[in-house]
Amino acid sequence: MMSEPENTATVHQAYDNFKTGNIQALLDQMSDDVTWQLPEIEGVALAGKRTGRAGVGEFFATVARDQEVLEFEPREFIAQGDKVVSLGNYRWRVKDTGREFKSDFVHIFTIRDGKIVRFREHLDTAAAAAAYKKAMRA
Repeated sequence: MMSEPENTATVHQAYDNFKTGNIQALLDQMSDDVTWQLPEIEGVALAGKRTGRAGVGEFFATVARDQEVLEFEPREFIAQGDKVVSLGNYRWRVKDTGREFKSDFVHIFTIRDGKIVRFREHLDTAAAAAAYKKAMRA
């Protein structure tokens, strides 16, 4: 079993890979059977659950297609056993609508043998849904 500081370092590296756009390196940090889960959000293609590296790769392709990151700041890390919880905030622009949304987030990583085996995200789902909603035509 990895130590809590080692697990936290794994999460820091995952964020660094995301921020620099090195998605392949990020995927390489995951187990073959990784589970990646966001809340279900109506009208938001990247919401919901993905499994396996291919599924998570599709998630990140959808993120790149649909959103532009304006701010992404993990601020606090709490590690216990095989879990690392990250608290932070972000701001995105939805490409299709031009609308921005911002939210605090909670990311819960489960790490096994240095690999991410599970990820869950909690965010302001109402703000995300509103940013994705197309304007009603009169």
